[in-house]
Amino acid sequence: MTFEPLYSLSGLFVGALVGITGVGGGSLMTPLLVLLFGVHPATAVGTDLLYAAITKTAGTAIHGMHGRVNWRIVGSLAAGSLPAALLMLWLLAGVDRKSIGVTNTITTALGWLLVMTAIMLVFRGPILELARHAIGDRTPPKPTTILALTVILGFVLGVLVTLTSVGAGALGVTILLVLYPRLDVREIVGSDIVHAVPLTLIGGTGYWLIGEIDWPMLLALLIGSIPGIILGSLLAPKLHERTIRIVLAATLAVVALKLLTG
Repeated sequence: MTFEPLYSLSGLFVGALVGITGVGGGSLMTPLLVLLFGVHPATAVGTDLLYAAITKTAGTAIHGMHGRVNWRIVGSLAAGSLPAALLMLWLLAGVDRKSIGVTNTITTALGWLLVMTAIMLVFRGPILELARHAIGDRTPPKPTTILALTVILGFVLGVLVTLTSVGAGALGVTILLVLYPRLDVREIVGSDIVHAVPLTLIGGTGYWLIGEIDWPMLLALLIGSIPGIILGSLLAPKLHERTIRIVLAATLAVVALKLLTG
């Protein structure tokens, strides 16, 4: 139960990158805890979920004040993600989370999600253009179909986020942009952030109940990350965001390779 300054330094670094790029901290924080500090994957995921719930609450307030939240999308995502999170927590509670099998499952899923996140960071524009070209002049899907697909997306995100703490950022936003091409990207991002709060809160609380939260580590991360996010947000307009995203994507790819190959 000792305070570790290096956790705060890591929180400052991750918070600054989140402030600059808008990429969710889970894709950065969880692998950092696992690879650099040797934290068990389940404990890293659980602690990071509560960390995300706290930090994203501030983002929710900001987007809500500016009217950048589509509550219909938030509700549809939550209708799928929250039951999925509870299901995953129930499954995790019934297994030996320290076993090699569970450890490998979490690290492998985390590795592949980091690969996908890196791809989305660099190629989101071409991917969206390809999707729009594929849809072309076809009749737009019915609202009920879009609603059903959003709920399914929420379920998938609920599984991925609860298992790895990654998925609701770059992946979720990209798919939402395909489903809702006429909405402002800021509204999509705002809705995604708001949806992530209850999802990460439920996930983090579940990990707490099954004993996978490191509270001193969580406090140390927050002490560093909150000023880091503020610093990153102030620096963002002065930096070339595209370059930062490419460097971040390359970093995630290297981290993913390390996770996948051991």
